Amino acid sequence: MAKSLLLITRQAPWSGPGAREALDIALAGGAFDLPLGMLFLDDGVWQLVPAQQPALLQQKDLSANLQALPMFGVEALYACNRSLFERGLASHSLNLPVELLDEHALSALIKRYDMVMTL
Repeated sequence: MAKSLLLITRQAPWSGPGAREALDIALAGGAFDLPLGMLFLDDGVWQLVPAQQPALLQQKDLSANLQALPMFGVEALYACNRSLFERGLASHSLNLPVELLDEHALSALIKRYDMVMTL
């Protein structure tokens, strides 16, 4: 049986390669039926904001990769409620359906996975 993997993405989509790398790992893992979850934490929640304009910063748009996650079997998507609140983001305006977690639920989520990778 394959070990489960939780990817924690903490970077905004425009702040470096971490966001893209997390998505690449998730898509590859999903293609190989790896039990995988993805947690958007801290500035990583900015990846969930629709209508971004990455070309203004000479960055690639990650929205197509995000939308492909469920098609690759990556359906366990989570976001930290506190991270959204601190950045003034509303859960109903996100471009992906995510399960919102409080601090206690975050700890329980991390314990559920065999491996955890933070990017």
